[in-house]
Amino acid sequence: MEDHIHILFRLSRTVSLSQVVEKTKTSTSKWIKTKGPTDFAWQAGYGAFSVGPSEADRIIAYIKGQEEHHRKVTFQEELRGLLQESGTQFDERYLWD
Repeated sequence: MEDHIHILFRLSRTVSLSQVVEKTKTSTSKWIKTKGPTDFAWQAGYGAFSVGPSEADRIIAYIKGQEEHHRKVTFQEELRGLLQESGTQFDERYLWD
């Protein structure tokens, strides 16, 4: 997607989520810049949700179909919904760069 990504991975007990995000942002920024656009930049923050192993197949199917999904639901609507569904309190002022 042009404005966000979904990644499903198993988090090792020896690696923090912030380390995974930092490595992902750093390596993909370097790769993207070799492909042409020099004005690419990641948003400062990120969101993460945990799912159990029994949900993996459903999440993989969702990720594969996200282009179709986002024709109906924007990223902003999706994130708000996930936060509300999980019972996470949030302030819109801090969600978007």
